[in-house]
Amino acid sequence: MRRLTALLALASVAFAAQAAAAVAALPPIRHVLLIVLENEPYGASFGARSPAPYLARVLPQQAVLLPNYYAIGHASLPNYMALISGQAPNEATQLDCPVFSDFRLSAAGLDASGQALGSGCVYPPTVRTLSDQLEAAGLTWKGYMEDMGNDPRREASTCAHAPLGRPEATRSAELGDGYAAKHDPFVYFHSIIDDPARCAAHVVSLAHLTEDLHSIATTPNYGFIVPNLCNDGHDTPCVDGRPGGLVTIDAFLAEWVPRIVHAPAFRADGLLIITFDEAAGGGHDGSSSCCGERGLPGARYAPGISGPGGGRIGALVLSPFARPGSASTVPYNHYSLLKTVEAIFALAPLGYAAQPGLRAFGSDVFTAPTSAPPAH
Repeated sequence: MRRLTALLALASVAFAAQAAAAVAALPPIRHVLLIVLENEPYGASFGARSPAPYLARVLPQQAVLLPNYYAIGHASLPNYMALISGQAPNEATQLDCPVFSDFRLSAAGLDASGQALGSGCVYPPTVRTLSDQLEAAGLTWKGYMEDMGNDPRREASTCAHAPLGRPEATRSAELGDGYAAKHDPFVYFHSIIDDPARCAAHVVSLAHLTEDLHSIATTPNYGFIVPNLCNDGHDTPCVDGRPGGLVTIDAFLAEWVPRIVHAPAFRADGLLIITFDEAAGGGHDGSSSCCGERGLPGARYAPGISGPGGGRIGALVLSPFARPGSASTVPYNHYSLLKTVEAIFALAPLGYAAQPGLRAFGSDVFTAPTSAPPAH
């Protein structure tokens, strides 16, 4: 026991040293916002024939384009969960958890990589999330879910999810309400939902973001933005008759990105990442991976079900610390992004974000690492 305690203490010191080194190489970012869209491969989103001109041609002139950014699996839910926990896909999350069931943790518990061994949807309190880390460090966070609470018969106005053991009622959109719990990773962790007041204060409707952006003080250090099932491109066409897919994604981004980049917090020390959950389709393009991605030990299926990952999806990085109109061909994935956010806030990487050799965003993305530019 003494030896184990000593080893854990040494590991903690090592993590702290690594985090300090990573922070020293990063600019002084204090506000990170992430927009997650749905189901498009890189070529469709950013290619010459993309039906989303704002995404494919306008935004890359304002951002760093990451053409070799990959999803980590299929279907949607594992990718969202990976972004805040570093947990790999399991058999239940690969089905988008049609029933809001507890994770069945094996007798082995968590392995050396921090992976919960077993299968299921709602992870036990022993599985930590980025949200838990941020609060422990005195930092703020919110999940902004478009349409959450629009239909009180389907879901609550905050922290919305089915009762444990019951089918999830938000798997498809209805007229006026396109919230989907399967795109809201925060409600799949007991460490968050077991404190209903805490969860309700942090997992809210997207409508709150407009007011929160008004000042630096009200903008969270970390914000996770999820459009509804139409605006994120999931539905094609949408239940209200709009085309959906990349066309509707483009309209959503054209409305929200200017609001974010003109907000005081972004102009002072902000970072906005825009990416997708996974690539649609099968074959190599739809289930490829990067960065030495590993699956869950003992899992029935590979992370991409028919392949090792979730496919190449691409990402855009906007920040006062990033050079507009540039690109980096360095391979990254959702675990890399989690590791980047944790490094920005001097937090130890969780789950597969701690995988040896995994790169966080560096000088290829951030070109002004030492001081914040003046606000305009």
